Amino acid sequence: MNLSDKVAIVTGGASGIGKATVMEFARCGATVICADVDERKGAEVKNEARQTNFAVEFVAIDLADQVSIRSSAAAMLAKHPRIDILVNAAGWSDIQPFIDNSPDYIDRVIAVNLGGPVHLTQALLPPMIAAGKGKIVNVSSDAGRVGSGGETVYAAAKGGTIAFTKSLAREVARHAINVNCVCPGPTDTPMLATRPEKLREAFIKSIPFRRFAKPQEIADAILFFASSRSDYVTGQILSISGGLTFAG
Repeated sequence: MNLSDKVAIVTGGASGIGKATVMEFARCGATVICADVDERKGAEVKNEARQTNFAVEFVAIDLADQVSIRSSAAAMLAKHPRIDILVNAAGWSDIQPFIDNSPDYIDRVIAVNLGGPVHLTQALLPPMIAAGKGKIVNVSSDAGRVGSGGETVYAAAKGGTIAFTKSLAREVARHAINVNCVCPGPTDTPMLATRPEKLREAFIKSIPFRRFAKPQEIADAILFFASSRSDYVTGQILSISGGLTFAG
């Protein structure tokens, strides 16, 4: 797919699904802004891209901090007045019973997984509306579709991302802006590596394909929603789970 002359922003772009998306977009010719809270890993992604002559920039952003979000968005818009693609790929949670969740933990999970994408999208919408075009791809989770034990607040936030996708798609369709969502199942990312081994084994047994998704496989779906091939597709939720969740 050809993304030449496109400017794309990918949150959580320093690792996992976000990094795979950054590299895939750059491979397709886009100028990509990798937005992440981890400046060290962000610099590594930028350097890796430079070695292959990919156009990748880095901006630090903390999606749990509204001030950081607005200032980072302003910096991006000052350099790139036209934003073509926004991918809200960042996510964070831990595995623990809901009853044990501290108030600070609850607030941060909701902020990173729902509040952050909402605030960043609002900050970056004006140039898309002015241009009369744009692609927004939200990365939710199948936890937001069917629930996930030990991730109740995360599932709630990701369910909110699905509702946000559908509602925003209705609002901005008149501006020819597409808003879609991918819902990965268990994916081989650094976050999954932090899960207990028994939990990962249980996932494998439950997935019909008997393996985790690769970050590149999620990036491929994001690329479809970000490309011209999805120009008449909006408000859609695509599950990528290897058959783990056929319904929900």
